[in-house]
Amino acid sequence: MLVALGVVLFVLGLLFSIAWHELGHLTFAKIFGVRTTQYMVGFGKTVWSRQKGETEYGIKAVPLGGYIRMVGMVPPGKDGRQRTMTTAQGPMGVFRQMIEDSRASDRAQVIDTIDDGRQFYQLHPFKRIIIMFAGPFMNLIFAVGLFAVILIGIGIPTAIPTVASVSACVIPATATRKDCLPTDPQTPAAAAGLQPGDRFVSFNGQTITDWDQMRALIAVAGDTTAQIVYERGGVEKTARVPVIATERNTYDDTGTQVTGSAIVGFLGVSPQLPYTSQSIGAVVTQTGSFIGRAASAVVQIPSRIPALWDSIFSGQKRDVNTPVGIVGAGRISGEILDLDTSKTEKLVLFLQLLAGFNMSLFLLNLLPLLPLDGGHILGAVLEWIKRGFAKVFKRPDPGPFDVAKLMPVAYVVAILFIGLTLLTLVADIVNPVDLFG
Repeated sequence: MLVALGVVLFVLGLLFSIAWHELGHLTFAKIFGVRTTQYMVGFGKTVWSRQKGETEYGIKAVPLGGYIRMVGMVPPGKDGRQRTMTTAQGPMGVFRQMIEDSRASDRAQVIDTIDDGRQFYQLHPFKRIIIMFAGPFMNLIFAVGLFAVILIGIGIPTAIPTVASVSACVIPATATRKDCLPTDPQTPAAAAGLQPGDRFVSFNGQTITDWDQMRALIAVAGDTTAQIVYERGGVEKTARVPVIATERNTYDDTGTQVTGSAIVGFLGVSPQLPYTSQSIGAVVTQTGSFIGRAASAVVQIPSRIPALWDSIFSGQKRDVNTPVGIVGAGRISGEILDLDTSKTEKLVLFLQLLAGFNMSLFLLNLLPLLPLDGGHILGAVLEWIKRGFAKVFKRPDPGPFDVAKLMPVAYVVAILFIGLTLLTLVADIVNPVDLFG
């Protein structure tokens, strides 16, 4: 039940993210006077729509994207008309047919007496850049807003030297079980009678100020007897505890991915993790760090496709760094709600998932390739540069950038994205990413 609810919540978050993205495009298109005929969330058959003014607002059946339809995205041919071809001979003929089909489809909605001066291509390149950048920027704003809610509104768990739980036994690092067996030795903390709520005061004579210090002291105290002073109910108590040396997992900087193992001292306690509100500066720092990691992940997508392919057929556990599609993200959302943890931690994990999704939308849409927003931005930038050179060298205005000429590239990019989407879909079904196993 909770898994299904998590999937539904992610789908709703996905739809809002798409609608929010397209709202950015729509807002500035209307500010700059472009006639916008449609604002749609999703693709395929229209489920619901309503006409308001000159724009039809609606929701379509497949929530895999969205769009606004602006008049005049493609300029007319140099002679003011588009060519109609009945056959396409050879590769160049096919490409030319793609270009003219794209032009014809776009120009068919133009009404000369109404749209003169209101077509997208007629805007100054700077305004076109703003319209196309506004969509991804809205996803960035949403992601930053979610980070602010997490860091300022909720806070981050900060380990303090107070016992949250005491492990009953020592389970080997290589074991996948969580329950104790009769053969498992008792932990030093359990043998010493430590209890949840005990606050460490000192360890071998060193005053304890935070959990990181306590953990470091335990790690180097393996196979020795440590003198521990702790406070319980306002009364200080002293215990001599034989700290054992055992193999424990080591983790990366994020504290989530296992990187190996090491022989370290082990006591058998976990710290309390109260949520501590962070500053606005922390939001800026964390957001910058997340953008860097997300950008690195986007750049590495091509190099991770072979591992994604292998995960489908090899039967080995899937690498958590391989791309995850909408189905996989929805499954992770469901698993988050099904975790045996606090409601606050579930909320934080879900908001992080949604923030990461929006950050990916921001970065992917800025790639300078059609049909992505970055491709249109690139076209406007090139036109702006060409116009600048023409003005400096007193040459004729080169005219608008003909985005239709890039449609063959757009088709290739679209096919590649569709292929990646299908590949991640299959992998998410047959060998999903396991973040919490």
